[in-house]
Amino acid sequence: MPKRGKKYLNALEKIDRNHLYDPDEALNLIKEIAPANFDETVEVSVRLGIDPRHADQQVRGAVVLPHGTGKTRKVLVFAKGDKATEAANAGADYVGAEEMVQKVQEGWLDFEVAVATPDMMSMVGRLGKILGPRGMMPNPKTGTVTFDIERAVKEIKAGKIEFRADKTGIVHAPIGKVSFSLESLKENYTTLIETLIKARPAAAKGQYIRSITVSSTMGPGVKINPVKPLG
Repeated sequence: MPKRGKKYLNALEKIDRNHLYDPDEALNLIKEIAPANFDETVEVSVRLGIDPRHADQQVRGAVVLPHGTGKTRKVLVFAKGDKATEAANAGADYVGAEEMVQKVQEGWLDFEVAVATPDMMSMVGRLGKILGPRGMMPNPKTGTVTFDIERAVKEIKAGKIEFRADKTGIVHAPIGKVSFSLESLKENYTTLIETLIKARPAAAKGQYIRSITVSSTMGPGVKINPVKPLG
């Protein structure tokens, strides 16, 4: 077990590890006990009642958080012609076609989200082995393969996040910063949980939301009651 710092241990003492908190209680506690001297990210981890090994139980998608994440993400758009101009005007950090594909193939990864027009996917597909493992490959399911480039870029800049259940059936997602108001964190949290509930696969059996834990970057986790995940 890794050695924990004094601030972490002090924060841990304020949590009842056997108690399942309501969302408001948990988020307020996270704001109170965040131990770092910087504005920590608040993250939610949701364990779902799915078996990700089966294609019909995959949970993946995207959601625009009403109050954003507190961080502006760098966006790369693979497009040409009018769509490249549209991307630049919408605020994309990098825009290009073949030359950008080549640049990424050579190891350049100074961006966090990649968007592509459908006609570019034959070229962008070459980047699967590079972007896929990093969760950065454009995908129609998350709205990052589209001709509506302006909307895609603006949503990402406004706080759109992608989520995907890992191999253990857990979704990890940021919902803001500890400096956010309780109301803003609660609205972002509620939006994420409602989206996950709507994304429930038809093949999932039994209790869908198995556990929910909220934590800050450097702080301990606080468990939320999964039976009443929205309070």
